[in-house]
Amino acid sequence: MARDPSKTEAATPKRINKAREEGNVAKSQEVTKAVSVLAGLIGLSVCINYMAVEFIRLFRHFLGSAPSYINMGEASLYELGLYLTLVLTKTVLPSVLFIGLLVYISLRAQVGRLWTTKVFEFKLERFNLLSGLKRMFISPDTLVRLFKSLLQALFIGLAPVLAVKDETAKFSTLYYMDAAGTAVYLLEIGSKMVFYALIPMLVIAAADLIYTRRQYAENLKMSKDEIKDERKQAEGDEKIKAAVKSKMMKMAGRRMMREVPKADVVITNPTHIAVALRYNAAEAPAPVVVAMGVDKVAEKIKEVARQYGVPIRENKELARALYKQTEIGDIIPPELFQAVAVILAQIWKTKNPGKIPKP
Repeated sequence: MARDPSKTEAATPKRINKAREEGNVAKSQEVTKAVSVLAGLIGLSVCINYMAVEFIRLFRHFLGSAPSYINMGEASLYELGLYLTLVLTKTVLPSVLFIGLLVYISLRAQVGRLWTTKVFEFKLERFNLLSGLKRMFISPDTLVRLFKSLLQALFIGLAPVLAVKDETAKFSTLYYMDAAGTAVYLLEIGSKMVFYALIPMLVIAAADLIYTRRQYAENLKMSKDEIKDERKQAEGDEKIKAAVKSKMMKMAGRRMMREVPKADVVITNPTHIAVALRYNAAEAPAPVVVAMGVDKVAEKIKEVARQYGVPIRENKELARALYKQTEIGDIIPPELFQAVAVILAQIWKTKNPGKIPKP
């Protein structure tokens, strides 16, 4: 199946995590097979003597009790089946548990910590016959799997031939071996067959692991538009953010304009900047900036000030200094106290001629 040429970017962590939650992970089945065979070989090598003893004991039991099996009743047959099951379980259980442990470790090493039930959810696309046929006959992955299977079949078929060829000269010695020696010898040949098959299986598994991880990364690749959409979802759409910011600024502007009528003076530069100040000794020890702005906002502040009779004074340097050094709600800096005090005193004298302002 052809890859989408627009998907050129590596998958983001969010895309990878979403795939993992759905059970889509980079897992090589060949690694699991090779590890299970390796674990079986190790378990067989470690437990070979123990298994030989148990099987000999089992054979002796059956051969020694053979006459009694002729007229066995239903209860005796049940007891015999139970005994046989227990003995076989005890014999092979250590090897089986060891195989299961190594397979679990190999899966955990490939996949990491993962538990999801989404792989069991019903999905209609899984039953799409046309899509299934495409995956079977058109997909490059199918050819890769076929090639791996043929290689494995070839090497597994050669393993017994090579093992038996090496042991042909020793077959005559089996005539002089007792039952225990024969059992051990047969198990050793079986181990050698597994070993001959295991080496190419490990090579195939390593190659398949590399291929699987590359294909996994390739299948999860994203287009630049998908990455942009994901970023927008994570950070919020830029248009929405701009609209929210604009709305907040308008609300802040309205609140600021409601404070202008309460100001004692508006300092301008005269056209670009306007700063409204209010002085109330009960609120703060010095004048406080209640509104400020440039250009259109400055014009609006002056318009409201004229509407409510708030004095407007032009002082370029003071207006610029207030705009640069303060924010709305700040007390004016100490170095500007004198300049502001002079303006407020002039306004007070204008409103109250002949009176001395209170300190």
